[in-house]
Amino acid sequence: MPVNYSGTWDMDTNENLEGYMVALGIDFATRKIARMLKPQKVIEQDGDNFIIKTISTFRNYSCSFTIGQEFEEITKGLDNRKCQTVVNWDNDKLVCVQKGEKNNRGWTHWIDGDTLYLELQCEEQICKQTYKRTA
Repeated sequence: MPVNYSGTWDMDTNENLEGYMVALGIDFATRKIARMLKPQKVIEQDGDNFIIKTISTFRNYSCSFTIGQEFEEITKGLDNRKCQTVVNWDNDKLVCVQKGEKNNRGWTHWIDGDTLYLELQCEEQICKQTYKRTA
């Protein structure tokens, strides 16, 4: 059985957010604000069903999905694009592929101890983030 991701996670590190946001086409003002944020992830997992909430003082984003089931995702509050998204297990990692306007877009989550890792990818840019478990 894959790892349980449920919990509350506070951002610890954030590497190359600027490059990732430029690849997404996010405007300068929004990028400037986003670089100052330390968002929190709240993950609810029930087997292969997930709700992942990203909470910050600027914007919140929530995504719910079932492993292996493609769905239409509108990235409202992020880059406001529509994409076809599917998340699958790769051993204990969650691997997301988002097909739409941008190439090579998606993310990967994995846990090591009390650290949640997130790699966000768009075009040739990769943003690496870590989160520490708080609850």
